[in-house]
Amino acid sequence: MRNRVTLADVAKIAGVNPGTVSRSLNPQTENQVNKETVRKIRKIAKELGYTPNTVARGLRTRKSLTIGVVIPDLTNPIFPPLVRGVDSYLLPRGYSALIVNSDGNVDTELVLINSLMERQVDGLIIATGHGGDEMLKDFHTRGVYAVMVNRESPGVPYPTVTGDDGAGISAAIEHLAALGHTEYIHLAGPSDSSTSKIRAHTFTIECKRLGLNGKIIKTTAYSIEAGQTAMDKFLDHKPSPFTAIVAGNDLLALGAYHSLRTHGLNCPDDVSVIGFNNMPFTNDFQPPMTTVNVPHFDMGVEAARLLLSQFEDEESAPVKVTLPVSLIIRESTALKK
Repeated sequence: MRNRVTLADVAKIAGVNPGTVSRSLNPQTENQVNKETVRKIRKIAKELGYTPNTVARGLRTRKSLTIGVVIPDLTNPIFPPLVRGVDSYLLPRGYSALIVNSDGNVDTELVLINSLMERQVDGLIIATGHGGDEMLKDFHTRGVYAVMVNRESPGVPYPTVTGDDGAGISAAIEHLAALGHTEYIHLAGPSDSSTSKIRAHTFTIECKRLGLNGKIIKTTAYSIEAGQTAMDKFLDHKPSPFTAIVAGNDLLALGAYHSLRTHGLNCPDDVSVIGFNNMPFTNDFQPPMTTVNVPHFDMGVEAARLLLSQFEDEESAPVKVTLPVSLIIRESTALKK
């Protein structure tokens, strides 16, 4: 078996000391070395097939250079862009991500986070935002570094990064009101999700502010099936007329599409529908879906930035970062007839 190329091997050929090689190959310290020397050392390292010994580096820095990322549902299209945002920030700084899927279950999440801690991750990025406040408070007390992203856990003293959910719902309702709609349905996500609570609360406030009639229909999950099931149950009872649906996310909105067709209703001629998140392919739905665009990639970048900044400033106060959202108008909304 071929012997592993070491820092000393690279340093010997480059005619420098191993410390210079180490600084040159680390994006965080390369600015401490002359640019020409950095280029020379990286060329030699590449030719020799040198790869950093992360175990040895971890022993020196007392870091594993890994971050645990906890996702509630890897099949939900909003999370891949978020994870890519996290990774885009971590990779140039020498960190890598370990991704786990909790299926939105508090007990499963506890097992997974404990497993990540046993693997000595340096911190956590948690995208679940359920009601597991006591668990997260315990981790904070134990000195675990973490950032909440996409969803919040009220009362947990960790930094959070979210999109402006309230502004998104407000923009959706104002758009529909401008089209003449006065009777609304809000197809809300599961009640234990912070995003569901914020969006449903804003829906109620905005309907009252604009003098509109609004009704909230609860669902059990952020899924197509849950959206269709909830709307089917509602429509089967022949409710009073309504002409607009503001859904808690795009999957619920797509479920509403299916339910409307099943009940002989057309979108947008009979009912206008707005989703939330601007998931991939929403422009390919029939009709293309009006939805609220949320910058999930940017949220991932900001969450990773906030987490790594905690390593440098242990006394930094928790912060909340709210990124702007925007309404993408497509063909699923139209003037009320």
